[in-house]
Amino acid sequence: MWTTAAPPDLLRAATSGGDDQEDGAAYRWVLERTDSEGWAEVASWMVDKPLRIAIIWVVAWLLSRVVRRLIRRFSDKLVGSVGSGRLKRARDRAPSILVSAQIPSVRSAARAETISGVLKSVSSGVIYVFAFVYTLEVLGLNLGPLIAGAGVVGVALGFGAQSMVRDFLAGTFILLEDQYGVGDVVDLGEAIGTVEALNLRTTRLRDVNGTVWHVPNGEILRVGNQSQQWARAVLDIVVAHGTDVDAALKILKEAADDVAGRPEMAADVLEEAEVWGVEALTQMGVTLRLVIKTRPGSQWKVMRALRHDIGHALAEAGIRMSAPVGVIPPPAPPA
Repeated sequence: MWTTAAPPDLLRAATSGGDDQEDGAAYRWVLERTDSEGWAEVASWMVDKPLRIAIIWVVAWLLSRVVRRLIRRFSDKLVGSVGSGRLKRARDRAPSILVSAQIPSVRSAARAETISGVLKSVSSGVIYVFAFVYTLEVLGLNLGPLIAGAGVVGVALGFGAQSMVRDFLAGTFILLEDQYGVGDVVDLGEAIGTVEALNLRTTRLRDVNGTVWHVPNGEILRVGNQSQQWARAVLDIVVAHGTDVDAALKILKEAADDVAGRPEMAADVLEEAEVWGVEALTQMGVTLRLVIKTRPGSQWKVMRALRHDIGHALAEAGIRMSAPVGVIPPPAPPA
């Protein structure tokens, strides 16, 4: 025979909308023994919800550790793979001019460490943000208005911080493409100097006068790096008209070989000096060009030594340097 009375459990489920299906074990255990929803709620707040929150944050911490370890292993392989496996065999068959760019170095290790640090920070931030959102959900907060408000704020910040987003994207590509790093001498347009710090938003460099420049990465339109792979010391020596060019070129070559043969220059000079010959004929005189391949960043040191020795060698040989404009130099005496 049908009755109008409903079972207590069915009535409770109908009036609560089925929310008790999400209640924890402590809530159900207290409710079965006391038949009091108040005490069951207290037990849930004291046991179930703190336990679920603790589980969420423990899982987030473990996931963050695993992701950071994977990123670190990836960066280590990125540095070590250049000297092993297929890349090593390809490097052995590649032309010598291409090999220097693939040799493992402190530079590549520093770049990999910077990239891995950025990836670790981003991954940890994403993981803990999700953990925070799940914590709010466990506490019973309505996340709909919060997410909607965060979306509106995000759109407003996106329109107002376009330059910052552009700086971060440009900084990411600078690191990934290894355009320059800390210690490089670069030309960024108006700012030329040695890079002292590099992050995703700005580049800090110091010029030869000691001025510190802070350049937003998004404002960098082109980069001239004077410190990658190898450099070249280029000297243009202007001698007076009437000079024995062959004798002058011989003196330049001998002076350059003497500088390159010094013990303190052995690590800086990569190849033998080359005298390219007459570069220009002007009213000032005859321009002779001398070049020598050096380590990156050492070209200025080598050039200073070359100027010093070449100046003395030309003076001892009686070869005149260029005369002022409008003054016709006398013919050079015979050697």
